[in-house]
Amino acid sequence: MFRLPIITAVAILAGWSAAAAATPAPKASYDGEELAVSAKIPVEKAQSIALKARPGTVVEKELEKEEGGSGLRYSFVIKAGEAKYEVGVDAADGAVLENAVEGDDAD
Repeated sequence: MFRLPIITAVAILAGWSAAAAATPAPKASYDGEELAVSAKIPVEKAQSIALKARPGTVVEKELEKEEGGSGLRYSFVIKAGEAKYEVGVDAADGAVLENAVEGDDAD
């Protein structure tokens, strides 16, 4: 059996710990993810609700403070055919707040 001297094993572990600590935090999976602690429903559930309201492919998503509903909503841009739609889902109760063709002044 091969044994490393204790000092070598400690040095290896210390190097690994330093490398792990230097690794940057993972990038947020969507804009506004830091607001998710205030949301009552998770993004996966909100996305499911949005796709039932507007079938297609989600190309953008964000969680934002915006007027209407509870004031916190998930916004999904969903591509359906050639058009893109913005579907807003209330982060408190899952109500669909918006389901319209995305305009030039989209958020």
